[in-house]
Amino acid sequence: MAYGNDPGNPGGFPPPPPPGSYGAPMQPGGTPPNNHLVMAIVSTILCCLPLGVVSIVYATQVNSKWMAGDYQGAVASSESAKKWWMASLITGIVIWVLYLLFFVVLGVFSATTTTSY
Repeated sequence: MAYGNDPGNPGGFPPPPPPGSYGAPMQPGGTPPNNHLVMAIVSTILCCLPLGVVSIVYATQVNSKWMAGDYQGAVASSESAKKWWMASLITGIVIWVLYLLFFVVLGVFSATTTTSY
């Protein structure tokens, strides 16, 4: 549409936005994705510190990206946070199982190879 041809707009400028829309955040209808911050913190404290810290970093990015209008980035950060806290949890479980297995085997081995003097 040529704004210059509009008799109500002789300067040819585009029409202003509707009232009340100035400074309003541009968000789609709905809530931001889950940031997984609670599980990121729990997995950091109880499981595997390095992987949990990475999860916390991604979890803290979700809401800020959502508010900035980067909806795909918010979803990607949410998925990354979930991936990293799950990796932290699995790593922590594996380490604890190996730790317990080591001491069980060590205990059985030491009980069967004792020498009496």
